[in-house]
Amino acid sequence: MQKKIGLILQYIIFLGGGIFLVWWQFSKMTPEQLLKFKFAISNANYTILIPIIILSLASHVSRSIRWKILIQPMGYNPSLFNTFGVTMVGYLANSFVPRLGEILKCSLLGKYEKIPVQKLIGTIVIERIFDLVCYLFFILFTIFIQFSLVGNFVKNSISKLINPHRGIALWGRVLLLFLVIGFTIFLLRLLLKKYSHVKFIKRLTNFFTGLREGILSIKNLEKSGWFIFHTVFIWSMYLLEIYVGFSAINEVSHLGLDAACAVLTLATFAMILTPGGIGTFPTAIFLVLGLYNIEQSTGEAFGWLMWGTTTFIILFFGLVCFGLLYFNNKNKTKVTLAEEVASVL
Repeated sequence: MQKKIGLILQYIIFLGGGIFLVWWQFSKMTPEQLLKFKFAISNANYTILIPIIILSLASHVSRSIRWKILIQPMGYNPSLFNTFGVTMVGYLANSFVPRLGEILKCSLLGKYEKIPVQKLIGTIVIERIFDLVCYLFFILFTIFIQFSLVGNFVKNSISKLINPHRGIALWGRVLLLFLVIGFTIFLLRLLLKKYSHVKFIKRLTNFFTGLREGILSIKNLEKSGWFIFHTVFIWSMYLLEIYVGFSAINEVSHLGLDAACAVLTLATFAMILTPGGIGTFPTAIFLVLGLYNIEQSTGEAFGWLMWGTTTFIILFFGLVCFGLLYFNNKNKTKVTLAEEVASVL
């Protein structure tokens, strides 16, 4: 009960923050800017959204294949249909409660393919590490190819983190985080060893053993080349979505891959802050495009257009996949569709 209340409160806080940003964006716009915003949206070339949807789905399929490659060294070979389906359902869940989708897609795939959930969670940890590396690469690459434009912006942002006027400096926060993680690991190992005979501790030990096996699956990859290929391919599709999207609005159609890199770096961060990036995604985009002398109203129009397309893909294909997963796997499990929905909620 307390866990559900915590999830509801977390959702309200994050969603409330996103709605506030939506209100804040439009309240700051002058009547002239609002007219420009409406003009940009109403005159956008919506046929461009078709290749964006194709590129987005290609990245999701590639992510599903990469996940299969990580799972196979543990002796399991889930179908691509199931891995893709639960991936889309996971994105759908993340649109409402951040990080819920990661647990949900592991539990669904574990149920359909008879794979221990803790092992699947371990593979997700590896995926996120590689995604973080790619994300950091894009940040560095963006700074390198246009340092004169974004260099000062990044420099000022970093200096505020390292030397804040109030609170703990960045290095202090990092040190404190490592100390907390180290102490937690030490305490867990001590408790698991001392109370190994307790039933709950045995289950917890089995969970961490499976989690460790999932993480170490990266060491036994038989298709390491394909794993790297799909990692690069996924992020290339993300970049191309933005680059192709520029063509939808005339005022930003002249922007190139350098601007797309800048948009991708901040838009990715925005998707983490609020459920589905509501509010933060358009804000991040118009802030970045401002560096390229794009008016706020046009930047926000492009941001809302891209956010709307991304959200449509996740909602539509997430719901479709949820239904198809049930009917495709109903012979494997005796759970009704109503019970399946209830388990998600």
